Amino acid sequence: MPSQYRPQILGWIDDLDKGTNYLSGADDRLLYANDNYCAFLRKTSSDQIFYLCIFTIVFIGLIPTIYLIFSLLSDLLYKNESLMSLIIIIAQIASFLAIYISIPEIYQNLFTRRGCPIIFNRKTNKVYINESYFFNFTSFKNPIHFLQPNKKRIKEYDWTDLHGVVVHNFSTYSLNTTILMVCEPGTHKTIDHVLLDPLRNGIGSYQVWGWVNNFMCFNDLISLNDGKYTWEQETPFKKDIIQDQGWPEWMVEAFNALSPEHLSEIKQKYHVQ
Repeated sequence: MPSQYRPQILGWIDDLDKGTNYLSGADDRLLYANDNYCAFLRKTSSDQIFYLCIFTIVFIGLIPTIYLIFSLLSDLLYKNESLMSLIIIIAQIASFLAIYISIPEIYQNLFTRRGCPIIFNRKTNKVYINESYFFNFTSFKNPIHFLQPNKKRIKEYDWTDLHGVVVHNFSTYSLNTTILMVCEPGTHKTIDHVLLDPLRNGIGSYQVWGWVNNFMCFNDLISLNDGKYTWEQETPFKKDIIQDQGWPEWMVEAFNALSPEHLSEIKQKYHVQ
């Protein structure tokens, strides 16, 4: 059965329901939680270093590899110009695709915001994100975005418009990734995608999604403060993860908003529309 969200994302495995029928144990990506909001880490330092190295090697090794292939083929095919032209075209397309994939990964792993934390406020049903990115999934529809790499996404989302899906990352180890589909209000039309939880095996793909669901549904949580930071340590959390990372001042205050009305007061205070 295909995904209910359109357009469907590449590698789709499963749509995830919102509700209370999920694991409630805290995950090791949980950075901080109190009664108002929680923060999850989406990229570990080891993730960033590993993929930065891999894609840098791919990018650097691309040019000499192509040159070597052409050198070997030119001796064999110099009499057959049509076949040589076809091989050149195929090689150019392959090179472009490799660059198109490698550069954004290098960029994101170099400049991502301290693990790209994602913040969930269960009193206001708002979700906050701050990340640098080269392009997002919509760039595949409009390749011109490839020429505009220096972008930041600092967003406030409505929890009701975010829907989880699990996708396959096509790795050798069959790891899965949880993506938040951002839909137009009241529809299944996808307008953006947000990474929630990368690179998991099996049921681990559902763990963060399940914990967040329980948190946002005001359910009793097991080991609420089993993350890196406990509720007494909000100041260190904000100093280590949030401070000097480009979060708007109103948004940092909104993390702890106690109600939609309180959030409106904060936005009025900072003249946010």
